[in-house]
Amino acid sequence: MSDKFEEQGGAATMDPSTVMRWLTSRVMTRLCQPERLIKQRARLEKERRKLGQPHVVEYFHQVDDGYSHLAAQVLQSLSERYQIKIVCHIVAGPQGKNSPEPELLLKLSRHDACQVAPEYGLEFPQHDQPLSPGLVKLASSILAAQNSAGFVECAAEVGRALWADDELTLKALAQQLGCASDTNTADCIAAGNRRQNELKHYSGGMFYYGEEWYWGVDRLYHLEQRFSELGVAQTSDAALLMPRPPIETGQLQDDGSLTLEVYASLRSPYTAVIFDRVVKLARDTGVTLAVRPVLPMVMRGVPATRQKGMYIFADAAREAHAAGVPFGNFYDPIGNPARRGYSLYPWACEQGRGVALISAFLSCAFVESINLNNDAGLKKMVEKAGLDWSEAKRRVGQPGWEALLETNRLEMYASGLWGVPSFRLLDETGKELLALWGQDRLWLFARVIQRHLSIRQ
Repeated sequence: MSDKFEEQGGAATMDPSTVMRWLTSRVMTRLCQPERLIKQRARLEKERRKLGQPHVVEYFHQVDDGYSHLAAQVLQSLSERYQIKIVCHIVAGPQGKNSPEPELLLKLSRHDACQVAPEYGLEFPQHDQPLSPGLVKLASSILAAQNSAGFVECAAEVGRALWADDELTLKALAQQLGCASDTNTADCIAAGNRRQNELKHYSGGMFYYGEEWYWGVDRLYHLEQRFSELGVAQTSDAALLMPRPPIETGQLQDDGSLTLEVYASLRSPYTAVIFDRVVKLARDTGVTLAVRPVLPMVMRGVPATRQKGMYIFADAAREAHAAGVPFGNFYDPIGNPARRGYSLYPWACEQGRGVALISAFLSCAFVESINLNNDAGLKKMVEKAGLDWSEAKRRVGQPGWEALLETNRLEMYASGLWGVPSFRLLDETGKELLALWGQDRLWLFARVIQRHLSIRQ
């Protein structure tokens, strides 16, 4: 491991004590249980009915965030489709340790939103450069002047002008709808930040309902399904506004000329949710799979907070449950267990079992709650991967893997990515066809594979 990746301590510690590792594992396992969520939802609905309160959804909008603009485009339809009250806030976006790479995140939001918008029936222009601060300020002042009902009605139109760099239209909207003073706008954003912090979150483009967070259009299907179960839909036959696109293999087969790269971490819950499906997609479509392991974020100097970690694990569990993927019986492999696993990876690759090793490690850590910090647990993982424990025992902890993971990290960053899992699809010449971060983007890679193969025919 690079010397520059230092122990951060606190929630971002890379080497917790035995007791802390066990305690964290139990807490996260509890957090991930579907039964806990079912009971929580039932309790909250009972309380809501008792108090006679409406179904209140709070939406947190970050003006310069691409994902927020996508979310703004569904606010009106959401309010019409369901018997809900939407309360809107403007926020500044992630701050401090919750946003260790703010410029990269905003850049990714622009690129990613542009890629997924047409797939969702939404719009987002190609916008390679950051937004003009002056236009962001003007758009913010317009939105700050609106009550929640007005915000729902105009947010998409304001965002459309903003992302088109259309100053004239924004000024016309300011005259038509009104705009807040600089002081009132700042106060409005500060109030939004405070409310979001009270509810224990940190990011823009987020919906909040009944003690759960939903990220933009990508998680809206969870909220819509919850509304359907509660009978909140205006009509009984209403289809979801934003269903999650399925991972469709398609009919066309590649001859291995396309390469699907996956940047994976042994401590990433999202990697655990998607890794086996990545392997299956590559196998079913005939593309070459290239696994690029990297260190977990906190082990490579990226800060994290307990707040962020709690959301990520809860969200990953919800995503896994929706996909029918086993997940949530967790034993934290951060630090030494991960190092031990990575140290075996080059040898496993020599045996043709590199993919199997990562799959087995993730299963042991996130599904079977096996403590990989001792030889008994590591033995189970090695044998699950189809490898010989007597040989692995001699090799575990040996150096030589660090350079490989660092090279992978640098390549990932060079593509504008930094989180895991990240994916890159390369053509037969090595040209990048698509590069995106997130387990919730594999469906798009499946579509792009089929589109590219159809063009080649």
